[in-house]
Amino acid sequence: SFMLFYKLGDNMAVALQTPFFIDIGFTLTEIGVIAKFVILGSTIVGALLGGLLMLRLSINRALWIFGFVQIISIFGYAALAKIGGNIYALVVATSLEYLGVGLGTVALLAFMAKQTNRRFTATQFALLTSLTAVPRSLANAATGFIVEAAGYFNFFLLCVVVAIPGMLLLLAVAPWSESEELSTH
Repeated sequence: SFMLFYKLGDNMAVALQTPFFIDIGFTLTEIGVIAKFVILGSTIVGALLGGLLMLRLSINRALWIFGFVQIISIFGYAALAKIGGNIYALVVATSLEYLGVGLGTVALLAFMAKQTNRRFTATQFALLTSLTAVPRSLANAATGFIVEAAGYFNFFLLCVVVAIPGMLLLLAVAPWSESEELSTH
């Protein structure tokens, strides 16, 4: 369940981002040059920062901290839905969102690696990675209908709500206080 829900809110939030950007007034050129460049840069920074921070944090604590960053970053898109076609707001909202994506991905990958048995690492890691793709596919199928019914602002608030179950599952799979030695397989 944790693998299905940890990044579900984030996956939903970015599922229709190009149509979202177009609908709030950005041109394809602005999206291609500004948003896509910011997305790439912020994802790389998030992954690098996540890797560096995980040298100091346990995997469990990284899952908690980076998970909260993922949730908070969705509010940037909600704000952008209200602000509209402002380039600076686009840069800030997209930077925050993809910083969260990078951080959350690093923590989730470390968690998956920790869960695998050394004799079957490749197979188990492939299965866990595939499992995390299921909600992304399902979310992508439903997001258009949700946006049509609720509008972008309410959709992004729903993405925040959908992210909460994954965080609650951390209580069972990655408690804040558990040491790495106790949870390592």
